[in-house]
Amino acid sequence: PALLASCYRRSLEVALANGVKTIAFPAISCGVYRYPIPEAAAIAVKSVREFLEKHQEIERVRFVLFGAEAHRIFEEELERQEPK
Repeated sequence: PALLASCYRRSLEVALANGVKTIAFPAISCGVYRYPIPEAAAIAVKSVREFLEKHQEIERVRFVLFGAEAHRIFEEELERQEPK
C-alpha cells in the first residue's frame, strides 16, 4: 500500500512543480499487476485527498478507469471518503 500511495503522491508533486493544474490517473497497478481494485481505489482516493488538502494549486484530478466495475468502485470510494 505504501508504494502505491507514493506513486500518486510523487506524480502530484511533479505536477505541482511543473505548474500543472489538471492531472489524470489510471487505476495504477490494477492491470497487469492485478492489484485489487477496491484496495487500490481506497489508497488512490486517500492519497489524492491528503495531497490536495495541502496543495490547492492543482484544480482537477481525474481518475480514468477501464470498465464499469472499476468506475463503480472508485465512485463508491470517492463518496465513502467524502469529507463530512
